[in-house]
Amino acid sequence: MQARLRKLTAIGLLLFAGVASGCATVVNPVTGKREWSTMSPAQEKALGEQAAAQVEAEIGLVADPALVAYVDALGQRLAARSPRTDVEYHFNVADMEEPNAFALPGGWIYVSRGLLAISNSEAELANVLGHEIGHVAARHADQRQTRATGVGILTALGTILAGAAAGGEAAQSVAQLGQVAGQGYIASYGRDQERQADDVGQRLAAATGWDPDGMARFLHTLERESVLRTGATRRPTFLDSHPLTAERVATTRERASGLATAPARPIARSRADFLSRLAGLLVGPDPAQGVFRDGLFLHPGLDFALEFPPGWQTRNTPQAVGAVSPQGDGQIVLELQGPSGDPGEAARAFAQQNRLMLTDGRAGQVGGWRAYRAAAVAQVQGGSAELDLTWIAHPAATFRLTGVTARGSRANLQRFLTTARSFRPLTRSERAAMTEQRLRVVTARRGESLAALSRRTGNRWSLEQTAVANGLDAGATLASGTPVKVAVEVPYRP
Repeated sequence: MQARLRKLTAIGLLLFAGVASGCATVVNPVTGKREWSTMSPAQEKALGEQAAAQVEAEIGLVADPALVAYVDALGQRLAARSPRTDVEYHFNVADMEEPNAFALPGGWIYVSRGLLAISNSEAELANVLGHEIGHVAARHADQRQTRATGVGILTALGTILAGAAAGGEAAQSVAQLGQVAGQGYIASYGRDQERQADDVGQRLAAATGWDPDGMARFLHTLERESVLRTGATRRPTFLDSHPLTAERVATTRERASGLATAPARPIARSRADFLSRLAGLLVGPDPAQGVFRDGLFLHPGLDFALEFPPGWQTRNTPQAVGAVSPQGDGQIVLELQGPSGDPGEAARAFAQQNRLMLTDGRAGQVGGWRAYRAAAVAQVQGGSAELDLTWIAHPAATFRLTGVTARGSRANLQRFLTTARSFRPLTRSERAAMTEQRLRVVTARRGESLAALSRRTGNRWSLEQTAVANGLDAGATLASGTPVKVAVEVPYRP
């Protein structure tokens, strides 16, 4: 997490340099109106290149050349009719479990593997890509940058990039770090941007031969997926940067009825052809990034296991894996600190960098690897906290395990020690039992229900997940030959 914030700050400073160099007026390619601009085309391109490198390093890209080439071909056909032609458009698939799509300054556009998994037609995907092209064409990153001047440049940029990395909820969390009045202004402006991008995307889709109603159909599926995942229909908040999905469904459906679709041949010949291009896509968690089995965290790529305290709420991110106690009075975080080396030296470097006074330092071994353990006291909001720190010289890197608790909590300190001692290599049986879920396309039999099809094909999705992913009702009766997406469990092979 710290690495991501440092990179966001660095990119924010790049944008700040663009502000300092002065503003200019430009003609918006979508509206035809003149508006203030704080980014030159060269600055926008440089920012986009840096942000794209960050996406690749911290989120990752799906390594399926055929799928990526398909998404790019679809995107380039749309981009050829973009109102903005002074940027080079790039399209790729982000290795994200959640359904998401985002555009970076300078024309870098991504859809997540989670979004592809719930797409049901080429028209739906075309409208999504068209929407993201709309953000680039209408210079929305530049507009947000200009609006941010005077309300906190790093806050606004952090909102944009956090939204790209983890969706709107993360963007709200980042936005709350700054000035509420300024963020509200930016967020409401973002809602207009989303509506404008919907309009551009549908018009691009229609002009290039795809049904513009694909936007409404996909948004409806997205709303169903959100309800299934969160348990409730998304409600607007003061900092919400997207219009309510129900509103967007109604608006885009009405707009689609007034648009004529150009007579152009789609890339995929049919829905079955479209779905066949998604076959084999990873769905759900990626074992390469580590997986939880209750409180046991297993990472096959780095070859280690770590047992967190029972009942603690766990979380795995690209930067760290950790857990929080049920009472919220303790947390444990495992992070990479650098190349493998002397764990004592790593401890001293960390203490110096963070101005910590280490006590009770002692060398030892954990999991058969050299380790160093120490304690410290850190100042936190509302007082001080005790830190329990362990550095482990794993062959792949130096790991740092940090336990944080209120002072005097002996129970949590004992849990930290137990967790640190549990760090070990994976066993042969754990490696052999590692699985992942892949998308498969199966053919329904006449009169078959989704439930019966799921049992027959070994589908690992729930009935509700299967219905949402296929744009069907859970109780639907299927026609013979209907292609249906399911998730099957297969052995994990690095």
